Amino acid sequence: MEQHTIAGEITQTGVGLHSGVSTHVRIFPSPSGSGRYFVRVDLPDLPIIPAQVTAVSQTLLSTQLGKGEAGVRTVEHLLAALAGMGVDNARIEIDGPEVPLLDGSAQVWTDSITQVGLVSQPTSKPVPLVVKQPIWIYENDAFACALPASITRFSYEIDFELSAIGNQWYSWSLSDNFVAEIAPARTFGLLHQIEYLQKTGLIKGGSLDNALVCGSEGWVNPPLRFENEPVRHKILDLVGDLSLLGNFPQAHFLAYKASHNLHIQLARKILEQESGKI
Repeated sequence: MEQHTIAGEITQTGVGLHSGVSTHVRIFPSPSGSGRYFVRVDLPDLPIIPAQVTAVSQTLLSTQLGKGEAGVRTVEHLLAALAGMGVDNARIEIDGPEVPLLDGSAQVWTDSITQVGLVSQPTSKPVPLVVKQPIWIYENDAFACALPASITRFSYEIDFELSAIGNQWYSWSLSDNFVAEIAPARTFGLLHQIEYLQKTGLIKGGSLDNALVCGSEGWVNPPLRFENEPVRHKILDLVGDLSLLGNFPQAHFLAYKASHNLHIQLARKILEQESGKI
């Protein structure tokens, strides 16, 4: 299979979920083999931050990449959109520390990619890693794992005491429609946690326009785009985090009550298995 990049420039501006800072993003076509990478155009020497597992610097309520003193946070939705739509190579220029949250999903990004289109490149995709033995990451009753499988699939389960969310399960494979089934699912938060998170310096840019909020009485800002929108959003996060491996490995990725931290630990374990360290 050939590699692909976008056929034209994509531009978006918006507020970061955690920083509350407005940033401007421009995505450009990039040569085959260059991968997906960020460029902090607001910093001296325009530092490049590769969208790779080895560049992950933090996983607290989002995934952050860093190289040297430069970093970029909340990369998962944009990277999921690029990888989920088959964009292998892209130069992502950003003038601040965090990717805009936009509407809380990946839909604005996938719409933009659809608008400019893709162009094939005269280089084959690298052969994907094949997970040959089960790989598990646990934290209390939460886990993320990669199981040997004939196709690449992402399955997720969440379980919340709030009845409006409750227990949800969803499964999606790479051959399914990312744009229709996963991209529109928005990030969500719990009403009783918002004040605490804001006091700790997080979700400064969160609002009812860019996140679903759930309380004991139900959803504060319905309607939902899917009956199970929260668990679909968790798959969106998982796809974005595992895109940091470059190509998605051939495996069934299965997660329960997991987090960005567990997603990234799993990705690192996959690389270790491939290199023969485990």
